[in-house]
Amino acid sequence: MRTPSSLLRAFRPQVQGRLYDFYDELRSTDDLFWDHRLDAWVATGHAVVSSAAGDPRLSSVRYPDIAAVSEELRPLARVLSRQMLYSDAPDHPRLRALISKAFAPRAVATLRARIVEAVDRIITHAAPTGRMDIVADLARPLPLTIICDLLDVPHRDRPALAAWSEPVAEAIGNSRLDADGNRAASQSMADLLTYLRGLLTRQDTPPAPHTLRALIDAQAQDTGQDLDELLANCALLLIAGHETTTHFIGNATLALLRHPQAADQLRRRPDLMPAAVEELLRYDAPVQLMLRRARQDMDLAGRAVGEGQTVLLVCGAANRDPAVFPDPHVLDFGRAGGRHMAFGHGPHFCLGAALARMEGAIALEALLTRLPDLRLDGTEPQWQRSLNFRGLTRLDVAFAPVPDAQDTGVQEPVAGLSREAGGLQV
Repeated sequence: MRTPSSLLRAFRPQVQGRLYDFYDELRSTDDLFWDHRLDAWVATGHAVVSSAAGDPRLSSVRYPDIAAVSEELRPLARVLSRQMLYSDAPDHPRLRALISKAFAPRAVATLRARIVEAVDRIITHAAPTGRMDIVADLARPLPLTIICDLLDVPHRDRPALAAWSEPVAEAIGNSRLDADGNRAASQSMADLLTYLRGLLTRQDTPPAPHTLRALIDAQAQDTGQDLDELLANCALLLIAGHETTTHFIGNATLALLRHPQAADQLRRRPDLMPAAVEELLRYDAPVQLMLRRARQDMDLAGRAVGEGQTVLLVCGAANRDPAVFPDPHVLDFGRAGGRHMAFGHGPHFCLGAALARMEGAIALEALLTRLPDLRLDGTEPQWQRSLNFRGLTRLDVAFAPVPDAQDTGVQEPVAGLSREAGGLQV
């Protein structure tokens, strides 16, 4: 068996454009291999990724030794170490329980009207112009609007929160930042936490009903919960809550525009939207990687993994594993069987999955039904450089201008989606 090339090649712009062919190359040599350049095990097969994601012998702690990271990154690492995403039991379920009520299906369903309103406003503004950048004009502002609504962030403060979240997301998705990049990410996180502390402890205005601020305020009083933990996990929600949905909307739009027959099928059959969302998530997931670390010497898929060694679970590769998804490079809304890993698996299954699905469905339906002759404008889509996040930095599209566009956003649930966000797990 030949030695697989390093996963680090995915950083190269030319590889980003053919990422899933590259994953095929890795998987064809070995579905779990030692990457000498990353000093880590890399898993690309669906069986090993899905089993390892919930294996209690593997830890989700990203920074077991804060002193071992660079001085510039240390302040950020301290905050990340208190987030549920990078915690194990018993801390993980305790931290997750603090916020999970805000993402229960019934709670998410109450956000539908706000999502429809936000999408409608964006599409109505763009319709007469005949062109948009899907990322800048729709995919980025929409989830930021909704997560800020959920946190009860005043409109005037939202641009600052967006600016703070970007360097942090880059640091999380890119282990090769220089000292200046790490320093900027740590400072942005500090600024974000300072803001959130003021927001969540302010007494001059009561929190809006049904917001995470109201829920956290009640929980903090009832449980005496550590405020720093709450702040760290609110920061996680803000960053992950809009970053991943942004990438999903951009990636899904690109996939549909590159597969016009699939887009036409959705226009004719809106009842296929729930299945289409799942297939689009599988086809080009916004999160490509999960990091785990061995708690002990262990056997994983027949390989001897040593205590403390890192295991990188490549969800994007698992989602294109032909052993689970026949013809994996085909976009097929009738695909049966197989569970994609776009939202992870096991205890760390994405808390905001139902919300992301709802936002994506509403945005995609509006694009397909309200912008005639929607197409790529001819420029090459631009991908951000990241091993963890898979997303476009811009996606320019053109369409037939719609003069005097009216607010015609769909006010009822997207066909086929229940009022409980499809009954999906969160």
